[in-house]
Amino acid sequence: MRNFEDPGRSLAIARHGMAATSHPASTLTAIEILKAGGNAIDAAVAAVAVQSVVEAGSTGVGGDCFAMIAVEGSTDIRAYNGSGLTPVALSRDALRADDVTAIERSSPHAVTVPGAVDAWCRLLSDFGRMSMAEVLQPAIAMSRDGYALTPRVAADLGMQRDLLAAHPTTRATFLVAGEAPAMGSVQRQPLLADTLDAIARGGRDAFYRGAIAEDMVDYLRGLGGCHSLDDFASAAGDYVTPISTTYRGRTIYECPPNGQGVVALLILNILSRFSLSNDPFDPDDLHLLLEATRLAYAARDAMVADPSLSDGAVERMLSSTLADRLAQSISLDRVTEPLPSFDTVEHKDTVYVCVVDRDRNAVSFINSIFSSYGSGLMAPRSGVLFHNRGQSFSLAAGHPNEIAARKRPMHTIIPGMVAEGGRVVMPFGVMGGHYQAMGHAHLLSRLYDYGLDLQTAIDLPRLFPLPATVTVEAEDAIRTSIGSELERRGFKVQPSLRAIGGAQAIRIDWERGILIGGSDARKDGMALGY
Repeated sequence: MRNFEDPGRSLAIARHGMAATSHPASTLTAIEILKAGGNAIDAAVAAVAVQSVVEAGSTGVGGDCFAMIAVEGSTDIRAYNGSGLTPVALSRDALRADDVTAIERSSPHAVTVPGAVDAWCRLLSDFGRMSMAEVLQPAIAMSRDGYALTPRVAADLGMQRDLLAAHPTTRATFLVAGEAPAMGSVQRQPLLADTLDAIARGGRDAFYRGAIAEDMVDYLRGLGGCHSLDDFASAAGDYVTPISTTYRGRTIYECPPNGQGVVALLILNILSRFSLSNDPFDPDDLHLLLEATRLAYAARDAMVADPSLSDGAVERMLSSTLADRLAQSISLDRVTEPLPSFDTVEHKDTVYVCVVDRDRNAVSFINSIFSSYGSGLMAPRSGVLFHNRGQSFSLAAGHPNEIAARKRPMHTIIPGMVAEGGRVVMPFGVMGGHYQAMGHAHLLSRLYDYGLDLQTAIDLPRLFPLPATVTVEAEDAIRTSIGSELERRGFKVQPSLRAIGGAQAIRIDWERGILIGGSDARKDGMALGY
């Protein structure tokens, strides 16, 4: 039972429906949609559209998404890859000829065709009860009438002032006299309101064809991009088959590559070879988690790429042989060194939404524009803020994730689902870019190795090994308590630049007929039910 004298939040408990998001307006919108007769996918799309307005630094119509849907809790899970492709005219040879050695954040080459809107429309059409017009009304109203900046959103906005000031439309949209507005300031995005209204009336074609598409293409081409109207008109995501593993008697589902869900499963496979203690702060247990993560991420950087171009990568990464070999390479005395070194970039900002409705339809939904405020590039007439997901491509010749035409980059964003006894029992997700795969594994370990309740498992302090290094970012409680012990074993422990990640989850208690939700205090959001 929770100690009510400690700061923190209680679990959300409800019977009929529940939503958990990283922004209060988004959670409230989802609940209002459910109470108005919408189902879980209606609520999820409405919630993420609101976040595209009120938490614009983390997500938007100019980004990508992945989703998993369990109809009435069935383990026949439908997964959707809503990540976009590079333009047809993009040539890696031309990039090399121009001496491009890295894709810069605000380069038009960092902008693949956004896949989020196509995914919203497809999922709503296939699984929703409401129209796009009904679902998008809350986001349209907030973007037009205004919304107040919450604490985490205001902090993230302040950190990106220079990026936003460098581009005229983002400067006019997000800054006041060139400065980041304070918490509680009211912002409006009238250009985005018009774009959302067009999508509400005209569906995906209103975004990928016509005036909005022309605005996006003209803007990107004016910056040196090679996007075309045909690239946007042909944008389409795909239904994909989830991948899974078993951990402590539960089946854990993830989307397949080009996302890094397979990395979370590999971490769990490695951990499953060990018996952990009863203490989530045990130095040996955290050492195992760090080493499993470092080894799994090294495999990720070598193998994870566009699924249409990855030859057997998933099978190799989920094989018992690989998990056995990596587990046997771990020593509790010292950090594993050296690890394979691969080119990587940082992966930062995302929103995650989970919703369960009265019929126990469960949705795990994640939407991202990559870095905080993405590329910082905003189409001037439509107000579309573009992601910079193309930064995660490799420029190394022959690498599975090498940049090329009509290709999806490796993604860090991953929705998750847990099943037990033949039914889905928890949609869950952890934000934080690179951290997400470890975050999935660490959250599940805290639940199923240590028996923690959902909110406690989310609240406990975190740590993360920066890929291909011995450096570990640790939140203060871990750094001050066992940081010196980890350093004795060869890790370099340092403070995290900001709170690590963010998580939401909803547990379905089938026997009692209730829903139990948790949401991360590292963000502004909450879990609510009715």
